[in-house]
Amino acid sequence: MFSGIGGFELGLKQSNLEHEIIGYAEIDKYAISIYEEKFRGVKNYGDATTIRGDDLPDFDLLVGGFPCQSFSYAGHGKGLDDTRGTLFFDIARILAKKRPRYLVLENVKGLLSNDNGKTFQKILGVLTDLGYRVEWQILNSKDFGVPQNRERVFIIGYLGNGRRRKIFPLASQNPKPVREISTNIVVAPFASIDRTEVRMNGRRFKNPGEPSFTLTGMDVHGIMFGTPPRIRRLTPIEVERLQGFPDNWTGKLKDSQRYKTLGNAITVNVVQAIMDNIDLYKERMRW
Repeated sequence: MFSGIGGFELGLKQSNLEHEIIGYAEIDKYAISIYEEKFRGVKNYGDATTIRGDDLPDFDLLVGGFPCQSFSYAGHGKGLDDTRGTLFFDIARILAKKRPRYLVLENVKGLLSNDNGKTFQKILGVLTDLGYRVEWQILNSKDFGVPQNRERVFIIGYLGNGRRRKIFPLASQNPKPVREISTNIVVAPFASIDRTEVRMNGRRFKNPGEPSFTLTGMDVHGIMFGTPPRIRRLTPIEVERLQGFPDNWTGKLKDSQRYKTLGNAITVNVVQAIMDNIDLYKERMRW
């Protein structure tokens, strides 16, 4: 659900888990165009608010990075009172109807503190009432082989009371070779750029091994390089690398849409790490 450009799917594909994709849900036309190119023949069930459980085949695993703007600091923290926040209940509605054995959900770190923690407790309560045993952890993309400080909360649910090996806490996978995003970085890592000024965020950068920024859906990021130091905008390919996607994964789109869809995507490396560690049955998974 809320599939975007297929970060969950790519992470699963790169994992050790045998699987079959039975459907996805997305409404952004640019994201859909990438998804259809990369995962041909998979049915799009469209708007999450209109999906009927009776129209879905049975499946074992539901994944989704449900829209996070209402839980993020940028979204003013309106939480479940915001229309976008209530999309979580469409996930819950499908879980109640289809009863998949497993779920993996992702959202911004701000979800934990929204409404003094009441929003997150409500989400956990809904999942528990549906019969899922739930565990959660904040994972940072920089701990999984990409130079980006991107903290996200991940929720894993197991249906029923059977014994399962816990996935969380999932340890950092560093030291893991960090993929270079550019060949011309001489002086350390990242700074913000907007139309009128270059901002160094009031700090002195130390070295490329200490990522200090998080990608967003806006084209406001750059890198400092050269002697004397200069700043240039990140290229779309560099942004793809920062999110764990292959070069030109979004190459068919205009740059503005590449930045947006990538900024809204999930980091592929983190998904792969979760799927490699999830304790699933040995038969093929349908999700």
